[in-house]
Amino acid sequence: MQIGLLLFPGLTQLDLTGPFEVFHRIPGATVHLVWKDLAPVRADSGLAIVPTTTLAACPPLDVVMVPGGFGQIALMEDEEILAWLRAQARTARYVTAVCTGALLLGGAGLLEGYRATTHWAFTELLADHGAITTPGRVVEDRDRITGGGVSAGIDFALLVAARLAGEQVAKAIQLGIEYDPAPPFRSGHPSVADPELVAAVRARLEARGRARFAKRPA
Repeated sequence: MQIGLLLFPGLTQLDLTGPFEVFHRIPGATVHLVWKDLAPVRADSGLAIVPTTTLAACPPLDVVMVPGGFGQIALMEDEEILAWLRAQARTARYVTAVCTGALLLGGAGLLEGYRATTHWAFTELLADHGAITTPGRVVEDRDRITGGGVSAGIDFALLVAARLAGEQVAKAIQLGIEYDPAPPFRSGHPSVADPELVAAVRARLEARGRARFAKRPA
């Protein structure tokens, strides 16, 4: 079983490392961290992550996954990346994303007519790429599975694990990593957070380039 996670400069590392922690525990799975070359790649936090294979050397994947992060904006017009995603999607069992990685799938034309989700601050941009914006921490539509923002990647990965290896395997992985969330604050989504906090966080994200995620005019 071949699982490939796209790695790129400026990604949000938990979008990638949360699912990685689940995926590498699936029996028989080989997990690839894929980028253009094998030099270490820095996440938006500064954490360096080392690719395990290149786009050219990556085998056909059963699961292709795209994380998010503001570094992904530059990839929206990177034909090498978009072509690689399209090629892998033709034979993959599941084409997936976490957070704003869904917008890159959209940029590659891989969400047209599919229900999908992304980080709460960017959900309306999915429609720019023909996706059907759907509320949910994880949204599954046929062979497309998308997760919401950052920490939702663990929920997402457990669902993918269940689809690949069965629910009991996914439950065992969840127990093994002690994934039993009990956050100290009730502020993890706009539906429960204080409106003032939502406005402040949204403004900060907009200042970091929210509009640039949108589909470019033809």
